[in-house]
Amino acid sequence: MGFPAGRSRVKADAPEAKGLRRAMAWIHTWLGLLAGWILFAMFLTGTASYFRPEITRWMQPELNLRTVSPTRAAQTAVAHMQASSPNDEQWTIYLPDERMTDTRILSRARPDPDPKAPTAPRRPELKLDPATGNVLAARETKGGEQFYRFHFQLQLPHPWGRWLAGLCAIFMLAAIISGVVTHKRIFVDFFTLRWGKGQRSWLDAHNVSAVLALPFHAMITYTGLITLVVMYMPWPIAAKYKAPAMFGTEAYGAEPVQKALGRPAPLIPIAPLVDAAEREWQGGQADRIVIRNPNDAAATVTIFRNGAERLNARSASISYSGADGRRLSSSPEPGAAITTAGVMLGLHLGWFAGPVLRWTYFLLGLTGAAMVGTGLVLWTAKRRKPGTKPFFGFRLVERLNIGAIACLPAGMAAYLLANRLIPPNLPKRADMEVAAMFWVWFGLAALSLVRPIHRAWPETLGVAALAFAAIPLANSLTTDRGFIHSIVVGDTLFLAFDLVVLVIALLLGFAAWRAGRPKTIPTRRRLSSAPVGGGATHAG
Repeated sequence: MGFPAGRSRVKADAPEAKGLRRAMAWIHTWLGLLAGWILFAMFLTGTASYFRPEITRWMQPELNLRTVSPTRAAQTAVAHMQASSPNDEQWTIYLPDERMTDTRILSRARPDPDPKAPTAPRRPELKLDPATGNVLAARETKGGEQFYRFHFQLQLPHPWGRWLAGLCAIFMLAAIISGVVTHKRIFVDFFTLRWGKGQRSWLDAHNVSAVLALPFHAMITYTGLITLVVMYMPWPIAAKYKAPAMFGTEAYGAEPVQKALGRPAPLIPIAPLVDAAEREWQGGQADRIVIRNPNDAAATVTIFRNGAERLNARSASISYSGADGRRLSSSPEPGAAITTAGVMLGLHLGWFAGPVLRWTYFLLGLTGAAMVGTGLVLWTAKRRKPGTKPFFGFRLVERLNIGAIACLPAGMAAYLLANRLIPPNLPKRADMEVAAMFWVWFGLAALSLVRPIHRAWPETLGVAALAFAAIPLANSLTTDRGFIHSIVVGDTLFLAFDLVVLVIALLLGFAAWRAGRPKTIPTRRRLSSAPVGGGATHAG
């Protein structure tokens, strides 16, 4: 395969084309390198986030609930709140679905009328059995939410983490575009993967992982930027609207908000309102209910549609009077711009995806991490010159590569292990789990600094492999939902989780074995292939 003979080949090899490719290669190299380590972490944790609800359920093994209808869950939740906190200012009820089987409630106490009184703190999240309304006792954990939040906030204070993630996403998008422009043999290299050839093998691995899922990489990067575009580019809204809230009201509609009148009025049954909303949505299911001023004449009930039912992730809503059930309003039909933004958000989050498509997202996300990781390693492979002393930048990149590529997986495994090893009833254990992730990640990276490069790679990858392999064992020893038990009772969630982490352990073990093999230095040749679009780089 190659370029056909004739005019097109002449044009491809024209000096102008060579100059453009050379400039694009430089951009591809340095943008990918500067953002590569953060992009690798974003890809890896973002990929794990496609199973955010499942990870959270695994990290709370005490909960093993059957699925009930949204109407039933709403009834039991409201009954519980009526018995425990009937005079609150607001209840926010998150209804269960097929992936998250418990009911979660956030509530806020009614403020003291005295303006000098301190604001009442928000209550902790409450978890209920959706079938009975009983409070669930489960270990405190951030579950899959930790990976999801880290993916775009990088564990930094708001808004700095989001700004840094956005900057890296811009670099990623530029690296994709410049890589595509630079690459002359994009289809040929899709089928080219040579093992044991040193720099040539890293180039092939980078090309294949990039070309294999190039449309996905471009989509996920662009839609990630669009989801926070209002934060990154606030000036058009600021130029037209006096306050950002005015833009939100015009774009998404305003829910009825009224202060409590102080006239008691019993809250009407919630089930007929949920049924009415779902009929209006023609089969769409309720996902969340916000009840303001319950048991007051000014009470309102706003029911939000489940965004996982369609590609547009923006939730439609309908509001009713909580005193007499009158339909008050509904979210307006969105315009083209808001619909487009909702579809972009849906594409990025993948909420609409069923099991098969969700696994496809997961595997394509892993190819993104592989693309970035192989590009980072390729940068050093191309600049390694046997017999000469490496310069400082080269040594720095080598060590950062180990810290990001080999040590982050160990930190993620430590987070899951900590969930099983920290006593379930220990206060602030959720923060301890997160701390374990970063202590292991950065601690292992620091320890690798005192090891030779040729030993640091297999040792850190080996630690990561052992950590993942230990997860099913720790689960079997600390819970009654171990591997054998899961097979016997058909606990598909826990069985799948054990199998996935064991596969990850095998892959990391294989990588450690390959990294620890004695190296043979191949004859240095000129590489004819140019870099392909992706996260990290290989052209200087």
